Amino acid sequence: MARISQVRKAERLNHARQILRRAEDIPSAVAQMAGDCSISPRQAYRYLEEARHLTGPVPIGDQKVAFTIKLPQGLVRKVRARAQAKRLSLSELVSRALHAWLARR
Repeated sequence: MARISQVRKAERLNHARQILRRAEDIPSAVAQMAGDCSISPRQAYRYLEEARHLTGPVPIGDQKVAFTIKLPQGLVRKVRARAQAKRLSLSELVSRALHAWLARR
């Protein structure tokens, strides 16, 4: 089964946080969360448990999408090596580099 996106998870945690503020008890909160999000009661309980420890709403970022580009092998090796050295994913390293480049324009 596929994992949900970080954006979707943040939305669900924020929703769970709101439910906890209004719910009279945990069973009713689980039932509402499960119904609202079309998830199992077990999943709903996990979201509610995680939301209980939040001190504020979870910020919702942009939805990530995959896109394919072709780069020279040497450049790909350098990018992978830099990502590994910085302990970042390729996506994060490239995102940071593109943001920095776009900010200069």
